[in-house]
Amino acid sequence: MQQLNFPHYDFRFKNSENSIYIFDAIRKKFVVLQPEEWVRQNVVQFLIQEKKYPKSLINVEKQIVINKIKKRYDVVVFDPSGNIDLLVECKAPRISITQQTFDQIAKYNMQLKATYLMVTNGLDHIYCKMDYVQEKYMFLKHIPDFSR
Repeated sequence: MQQLNFPHYDFRFKNSENSIYIFDAIRKKFVVLQPEEWVRQNVVQFLIQEKKYPKSLINVEKQIVINKIKKRYDVVVFDPSGNIDLLVECKAPRISITQQTFDQIAKYNMQLKATYLMVTNGLDHIYCKMDYVQEKYMFLKHIPDFSR
């Protein structure tokens, strides 16, 4: 797979039925290795190994309903009290991060109310912190480390 703008992580892979699978440490199962999944798995390891978020607070690929339409978020990280601290939208490396990409995560976040947002294609990462009082977001250079 393509080298991404993350540190190198060790992953478990397997071949089955002419497909390559990667082990998802959060879902605790092998999933088909697609370009977006490669980005998602690197994000999860980044959050665990670099940012020190506990695995128990990370959730991957869960369904939500927005305007009566079923959608799936890529990654959320909860704070210890159960609120969503971070919402991550992953794209394949060949997909540029555009206003449309950012609008997608903003739409999801209208329901989820995360404190921080991250949009990444594995090469470029955009981070921001939500300010619900002022109804705006502030772009950040990094998301904070887990500190609770």
